[in-house]
Amino acid sequence: MSRVWTGGHSSPVLCAAVSGESTVATGAEAGQLTLWSPAGSPLSSLHLSADVTGLCFSPAQASLLYACHGRAVTLLDLRSLKTPLAELSDMAEDEINGVCVDESGRTLATGDDTGAVTLVDLQLMKVSGTLRTHTNICSSVAFRPRRPQSLLSAGLDMQVCLWTVPKPRPVWSCSLQDTQQEHTGQVFNPPLAHCVCVSSCGDVCVCAAEDGGLHLLRVCADGRLRERGLIPAHSQGASQAHFISFLSHPYWLASGGNDGLVALWDLSRHPLVDHSRRRKKKKKKSQSPQDEDEEEAWSSETRPKLCFQHTEKVNWVCPAVLEGKPSLLVTDQTNCPTVYSLPQL
Repeated sequence: MSRVWTGGHSSPVLCAAVSGESTVATGAEAGQLTLWSPAGSPLSSLHLSADVTGLCFSPAQASLLYACHGRAVTLLDLRSLKTPLAELSDMAEDEINGVCVDESGRTLATGDDTGAVTLVDLQLMKVSGTLRTHTNICSSVAFRPRRPQSLLSAGLDMQVCLWTVPKPRPVWSCSLQDTQQEHTGQVFNPPLAHCVCVSSCGDVCVCAAEDGGLHLLRVCADGRLRERGLIPAHSQGASQAHFISFLSHPYWLASGGNDGLVALWDLSRHPLVDHSRRRKKKKKKSQSPQDEDEEEAWSSETRPKLCFQHTEKVNWVCPAVLEGKPSLLVTDQTNCPTVYSLPQL
């Protein structure tokens, strides 16, 4: 079941964010930013200086919204949207593509077209550092839950990097191209990294990439990269991946791609997540018919549990509980977000 929200934008909607169960924010081309009720009625709108390419609510204060547009980040309060609380103009070296805030609400991070990751001290509202290792556009940034100084970045150089803020060098850098070749033995579309997300435990990371894959990374408690995996999820580039916090366990994942597919995945039984199953796999010595059946069953568990064939190339997927119903809000090349209801899972 899907619903289309109308009346909030006149330009293609680029991104979305949700604050609890109360308010949804969407950002669009031409600087349009709109707040919606959970029922899909536009509540308020604002025009910023450039395309709104990223939105993030503060985990520490649900009424605070950060919007990136051009090279700037604007801080807004939902209770008085028309008057920004603050604006960091020209804080980045080029157009910002992604924004995130750590759980404490004290540090903001952005990734821009130069590949730089910019850190902002939100108590002082000023840039506190710049992290450089990406050789192409930095498309996405995400703090790891429960580890406020641990930050992931992903870029069109096919690299995912883990940083310990504010140290200027990454703890590690992982090439998605290596993961692609390791799991397929072939080179398809280059796995340009579009979107990185982290599970609520902070140890399982997923990156949506241009090869259509969902690249899985497992991180140890001390920050070391432990394992890598790959799910061939989309027939064209995968643009979005987001863990869902409000379903039956923390390893439900929503993805969206250029093929118009919006999919829901249960990663709880994936070998990279399920320790007991990973041990069983390592103990196999021969490939009996029974082993082959187990491998096939394994493979079936990495198929999507639910699919929505969206009609447009997906710009953003935002998990949300709207009017008490688990949902996915999807934006695309049109000016109207679409909401898909999820069954009880």
